[in-house]
This record gives sequence, structure tokens and C-alpha cells, in this order.
Amino acid sequence: MLKSIQEWVFVLVIIGAVILIGNWVGYDVMPVDAIPGIAVLALICLTGLIIHKLLPFNIPSIAYIGILGFVLTIPGMPGQEKIVEWTAQVNLLAIATPILAYAGIAIGRSWSDFRKLGWKTIVVGMCVLLGTFIGSAIIAEIVLRFQGII
Repeated sequence: MLKSIQEWVFVLVIIGAVILIGNWVGYDVMPVDAIPGIAVLALICLTGLIIHKLLPFNIPSIAYIGILGFVLTIPGMPGQEKIVEWTAQVNLLAIATPILAYAGIAIGRSWSDFRKLGWKTIVVGMCVLLGTFIGSAIIAEIVLRFQGII
């Protein structure tokens, strides 16, 4: 388990650094301001992964991470105000970008597994991407027209 924890810490540090840079470049949040929030998020993730490894239940680790984050930010919980203050300095898109990039790299390393899924997976993926793009464009059009911007 120690090897797994070392790997998780390594990945979380890399992703944290990329989030820090993305948050700074894309959202003008100084790295010094965002470091506490990124550290808290990384610790919550690491704790959730450890809990997943220790408990015998067949529940995904993301459930433990989400529950832990939820419990730690319940109003009245000790330290809740600081956790919310720190994590408010980290933009969601700055978090999503490196995580999705990491997922893409992980899929890219296992092309043989991806190939086993067949050509239908590519068609479904393209339809999902196209649907998401068109849906986002329609929602943006409606909201911008409603606000009188366009």
C-alpha cells in the first residue's frame, strides 16, 4: 500500500502544479493564494484513496472523496470556514483541465484496450462530443439573447 500512496502523492503533486499554473495564467489567481486550496483538495483526495484501499466495500474511491469533502465543508464543522476560503481560490476549470488531460494520457497508453472496444465506441464518443457542443451553443444562445447581449 505504501507504493500506491507514493504514486498517488506523485500524481497529486504533478496535477497540483498544473492546476496552480492554470489557475494563475487563466484566472489571475496568484499561486501563493491558491496553494492552500490545492493542498487541501489534494489531501482530501489522498485521504479518500486511502480509505478506499482500507475498507473492504466495493465503492468507488470518488465516493469516499466526495463524502469526505462534503463532511469537511458542512457549516459548523471545525475548520470549515478556512477550507471553503482556501478552495474558493481554485477555479473549477483549472482543476478539470489537467485531470482530463491525465485521463486522456491514461487512455492513450492503452490503445490495445481501446481498440478492443471497437469502432462503435468512436462513433458514440463523437456523437457525445457533438451533442455536448451543440447543446452548449444552444444554451449560450438562449441565455445571451435573454440577457440582451446578442
